[in-house]
Amino acid sequence: MARTKFLAKVASGVAKPDGLLVVPHDGELAFLHPLPVERLWGVGPVTGGKLREQGITTVGQVAKLGETVLVAILGKASGRHLHALAHNRDPRPVQVGRRRRSMGAQRALGSKRRTPDELDAILVMLVDRLTRRLRAAGRVCRTVVLRMRFTDFTRATRSHTLPQSTANTEALLTAARALVSTAAPMIATQGLTLIGVALSNLDNDDAIQLALPFGNYESGALDTTLDNVRDRFGSASITRATLLGRDPGTSVPLLPD
Repeated sequence: MARTKFLAKVASGVAKPDGLLVVPHDGELAFLHPLPVERLWGVGPVTGGKLREQGITTVGQVAKLGETVLVAILGKASGRHLHALAHNRDPRPVQVGRRRRSMGAQRALGSKRRTPDELDAILVMLVDRLTRRLRAAGRVCRTVVLRMRFTDFTRATRSHTLPQSTANTEALLTAARALVSTAAPMIATQGLTLIGVALSNLDNDDAIQLALPFGNYESGALDTTLDNVRDRFGSASITRATLLGRDPGTSVPLLPD
């Protein structure tokens, strides 16, 4: 939590994986300036390398430089941008009332090779958690996206769009499993270090267009019952048999690459 969107995002990164950090209004620069320059938005390997070549390693050192010096090093746009952020100047307002266009979660797997059964169990955990969030938000989705990172740090995505929006766990899990099956040869040869699932093309759950024949419509009674049980007795109160005794791991929200 902080007074600017930029500083709140930095605090979120510093407090990971699941901490809460409040930056007081009179301690903003004292918190920001000791951090490495890579904490500034827009400082990746290339920009960070240019700054470090000049002996600039912290945000505070960036703040001490004049804007003209930063422009000379990085160019007009980047120089002005980083000069403003280093002084915690971010005038963008918080926009409320916008609904997210997607939701997702991912799980780091480490370097250990996972069997197909282990990968499937992790996939089930991710989809179970996501679909519960989806229904709690009163949303439905049409597109399932599988995100993968491999041992050589390359990434790949696969997606499937359903003919009808849904929040049904089994329907979305079936789509996700099909994507993993399609990517199985790639996973076998390159090794998987991270797997993520995203649900996109979201809409309100009252916007479902029923498709003919109506007899195929999923009532969602099972999902609703399971949600009610978990809400009342806790997330671990009821689970799938395939997940018994397995480490649920930590599912974290998807971030942009």
